[in-house]
Amino acid sequence: MNRSSPGTSKSKVSLALAKAIDGFLKFKTAEGLSQRTITSYEFTLGHWLKYIGDREVSDIQSSDLTGYMAWLRTEYKPRRWNGSSEPLSAKSIRNVWVTFRSFFGWLQVEFKFPNPAKEITAPKFQKHPVETFSKEDVEKILKACVYSRESQTEERKKFVMRRPSSNRDQAIVLMLLDTGLRATELCSLIINDVDLKTGKVTIRHGVAGGAKGGKGRTVYLGKVARKAVWRYLASREDGDDPDAPLFISHADRAFNKDSLRVLINRLGDRAEIKKAFPHKFRHTFAITYLRSGGDVFTLQSLLGHGSLDMVRHYAQIAEVDVEQAHRKASPADNMRL
Repeated sequence: MNRSSPGTSKSKVSLALAKAIDGFLKFKTAEGLSQRTITSYEFTLGHWLKYIGDREVSDIQSSDLTGYMAWLRTEYKPRRWNGSSEPLSAKSIRNVWVTFRSFFGWLQVEFKFPNPAKEITAPKFQKHPVETFSKEDVEKILKACVYSRESQTEERKKFVMRRPSSNRDQAIVLMLLDTGLRATELCSLIINDVDLKTGKVTIRHGVAGGAKGGKGRTVYLGKVARKAVWRYLASREDGDDPDAPLFISHADRAFNKDSLRVLINRLGDRAEIKKAFPHKFRHTFAITYLRSGGDVFTLQSLLGHGSLDMVRHYAQIAEVDVEQAHRKASPADNMRL
């Protein structure tokens, strides 16, 4: 690296894009960003590097960024696991812009390079409406946790069977509903993180806790959810091991966000509910909390949001019914098992 001579006003640091990207990823990892964010940065910047070629950072102009984003909108054909090649969404394009802002902002601070991303206006995108489960939806999902679909045969009467994972699945659903945890946060929980006497659930700081930005926090379970978790752990051989994963799959492995998504999706199918996914429970928790008299600042803390932006969005949705709410309530306590 050749640094500029004393007295020059403009940086003349020689730095190739590939090396800069590698340094950026290492810096952000050391800063404590979640693995999901690091992976997203790595994919986006790596894809851009292949498109533009390994050039000097000092040669990059705003047009190099806008040209790439325009190509993503018009010509790029994504390759997805489900075979779809539909164009990237406006939200995905905005995420590319966010990555550029972070990358070139870091280069500006660390090496005094001009920031070409500063001159680019944030791409607009239409936010998807916040979808929540109704009380009836949750009751159907909880029932789907317990019983298989009705079997029909010519020789026997219709019948249903109790599912072997019913206790676990009910505990997962009720915990998501009662805490508003993100998928990665729930999957990162160990048994020691949950105090079934008080209902206190600790989301650990750092990568191990699965929290966005590595910021831990405390949330709480209601009585019904605590009972469900206790019943599930009582059936496990390692239910008293404080370091064991709180929820495990049939292969005795900790859940991850993908396996959790598959589970909730299948429960939704059995319950005949469209669009069942883990984050929908987070939305349901937030709206229910506000409609039950909760305040936005406490909700911000419970959800682990760094700002009030999303919480204000929830408040706008809940405002219609806020005046009718007289007290806080645990959403799970209103469910029938």
